[in-house]
Amino acid sequence: MKTVELLAPAGEEATARAALFGGADAVYLGLTRFSARSGAENFGYEALRRTADLAHLLGGRVYVCLNTLVKDGETDDFFASVRAAWNNGADAILLQDLFLGKKLKERYPALELHLSTQAGCCNERGAAFAAECGFSRVVLARETPLSEIEKIAGRIETEVFVQGALCTCFSGQCYLSSFAGGNSGNRGRCKQPCRKKYSIDRSGFETPAYALSPADLCVGEKISALLNAGVCSFKIEGRMRRSEYVAAAANYYRTLINGGSGERELSDLRRAYNRGDYTHGLSFGQEPGFLSRNVQGHIGEKVGVMRDGEFCESRYPARKGDGFKILRGGREAGGGAFRAAGKGGFFLSSPEKLHAGDEVRLTTDSALSSRLPERKRALTLSLRVVAGEPSEAVCGDFVFRGGIPERAKSAPLTAEELQDCFRKTDGLPFSVSFAHTETRDAFLPKSALNAFRRDFYAALSASLLPVREPLPGLSVPEPPAESSEERRTAIIAEDLHGLKADILIYKPRDYGAIDPAEVRAGRGKKYLYLPPFFTSEDEKSILPALPLFDGIYCEGYYGFPLAEAYGKELFSGTGCNLSNRFAVSEAKARGAAVALSKELTAREQRALEGTGSFSLREGAIKVMDLCYCPFSLDCGTCDRRRVYTLTDEEGRKFPLRRYRMTGKGCRFELFNCAPLSASGGGGALTDLTVRFPEGTVPTRGHSERSLP
Repeated sequence: MKTVELLAPAGEEATARAALFGGADAVYLGLTRFSARSGAENFGYEALRRTADLAHLLGGRVYVCLNTLVKDGETDDFFASVRAAWNNGADAILLQDLFLGKKLKERYPALELHLSTQAGCCNERGAAFAAECGFSRVVLARETPLSEIEKIAGRIETEVFVQGALCTCFSGQCYLSSFAGGNSGNRGRCKQPCRKKYSIDRSGFETPAYALSPADLCVGEKISALLNAGVCSFKIEGRMRRSEYVAAAANYYRTLINGGSGERELSDLRRAYNRGDYTHGLSFGQEPGFLSRNVQGHIGEKVGVMRDGEFCESRYPARKGDGFKILRGGREAGGGAFRAAGKGGFFLSSPEKLHAGDEVRLTTDSALSSRLPERKRALTLSLRVVAGEPSEAVCGDFVFRGGIPERAKSAPLTAEELQDCFRKTDGLPFSVSFAHTETRDAFLPKSALNAFRRDFYAALSASLLPVREPLPGLSVPEPPAESSEERRTAIIAEDLHGLKADILIYKPRDYGAIDPAEVRAGRGKKYLYLPPFFTSEDEKSILPALPLFDGIYCEGYYGFPLAEAYGKELFSGTGCNLSNRFAVSEAKARGAAVALSKELTAREQRALEGTGSFSLREGAIKVMDLCYCPFSLDCGTCDRRRVYTLTDEEGRKFPLRRYRMTGKGCRFELFNCAPLSASGGGGALTDLTVRFPEGTVPTRGHSERSLP
């Protein structure tokens, strides 16, 4: 059977230890810079070294996430961080920037590179392109269908999320936190505006709710389908979560991978953290409970129902220290704490007035930590301490010799005392048994015996750790800056009538029904807009219309091999998030026109604008790609409007555009609440996908301020 890996998150050292002891084969973590979870405690190099040593002693691995966008002026620090991470024990580096990874692999062939989910790999072409650029593994977008996963797994190592929080937006394409609040998710500072309340101007959705907040992912028993598809690594999300959650999640999936039912372990996981009673995720198709519209945050596991305002009828043996959340009509009504046991249940204290029939859910199980297993590396030792001869400790082929003990005048060292001493492993992850223990007439002071043990375990640990040649500190010169007086124009639009530009980018409402007359409208070269989420079925659907176009404008890396396969010109869209000179230079070397990342300030854009480069200057700013129906697949009552309006708690209105890619349902795009109007040189890209009411004050984009 193919070896599979269980991969767990680590926001700090204690969580890494909990994950590895809980059954994870590997952990992933971030450093203090270039991490997509900057809100986690994260790791310095010394902490990374300690964690890597712990993982390697347990036969595990450590992956370091350097998966934020890297801008010009940061590349030297970025390369230095990669070298330091590798030299301090990292087994692989996760990157979002595919072209920076290519440059790293050219300079350091020994590096193992994994393409982050932020790069949006969701199809076979994108996976093959990642392999061509030097990546050995891709972390798939969470929206990738099972049919695509199987194809990708046949080409390259494939890592798939199985547990944890779900981003509502397609991986790497969320700019809502950036434009609505100045905190970039692609730079590790997401403030999770998707977890706030919104109303939508459609019947049944006008009341503010958590309209964009998915329930937590829990693949659970469906992991067998992923195993059969050839997935090699099963990933738990949660670098911001507590150690108890990570340990419970690792224990649950270790049980499933080993063939167990996982029923008890799932109960523990629900109690550790559970947003919305879980979803199997979009890989298996959208389920009715995909969005957690009514509740936000941890809702635990249902354990009972209130009989009156104080007593909960339950079979759960509640105890002091337990915490509870109360749901009424599916919505949060308050919290509670254990007060006293009673016949057939327990009494709750709560600052809110509780009602008969309220649902009681356990959110803090005070005994959870004591139930979770602790995995250690099993060692079998042979010990020999004999008067007048060097002391000896043996583990497999490793032999360690210590000092020569004196002959005991009375009470010589016993085998039991020697074994008791060596059962203490000085914090190392070892579980010790003994094959042979010999003591004879020996006297060792307690301090000398303890020193012999410590020296043995230190030497044994050193022998078990992998030896690696450190990466040298090579300089990686940036490509030269480009300058050009060329001012090309490009427009993205649904309707090309009356438009004129160097490049007109047609964005259909229905990709399965592209009208040639619509494509021929307007004056300029014609490109077909392709979204970041794109499957092999989507590729088939566009083939009849592809001859109508000179090229493709593509929001994902998969566009590079796709354009080459069909002999089309390529416009690398803003969704590729090209944000530094290395990436822009590589894209241009492959013949692509380049749209710079929307995350760049005006000054940063100007520094990168050269021949073939465009910046988004006018019109709509797409801030999210939603690969699901926010109306819970209520197709029977759908009014099938082109654009809806999403309104936040501050009254800001965000256009929500509906379109169809294939015959398997609608997809949606969310646009910022105001259009863009920005100055600059180089090529100008305008997005006319949606229009705004007269009098809407335009945003100036990121102007000269620098996003975190």
